Amino acid sequence: MPAAPRRRWGSFATTADMGLWATGSTPAALFEALGLGLTALTTDLRTVRPRALEEVAVRGVDPESLVVAWLGALLQLEQSSGFLARRLEVRLAGAPPTSLAARVWGEPFDPGRHPRRVEVKAATYHRLRVDLARGRARVIVDI
Repeated sequence: MPAAPRRRWGSFATTADMGLWATGSTPAALFEALGLGLTALTTDLRTVRPRALEEVAVRGVDPESLVVAWLGALLQLEQSSGFLARRLEVRLAGAPPTSLAARVWGEPFDPGRHPRRVEVKAATYHRLRVDLARGRARVIVDI
């Protein structure tokens, strides 16, 4: 079995909001890392189990708007049904990518197992950086 693509994410401080950074060995892996990083901001990702499957499709006019749409769709899943993402499989279309279809495995929020961290309200365009060639992205999220 081939090695899984390297995925990394983390957060950084900003005035009044929070930043999310991610890296990925491919553009799809970068979008997957952003999605998992978003969940990791809201709860301890290690406590989330990939029990249920949701499908997400979004479009943008460029990679930056696609990032905002992608994170917005994941936030909508979380805010509407409490669904937390644990495993993501992203397929991108376009050059550069302007549409995304994803399979999202996870489960509903359980206060007995999922600690609350921060409530993320939205992904923003403020200081948004997406470098697909280098596999890097930085997003400010509204908390």
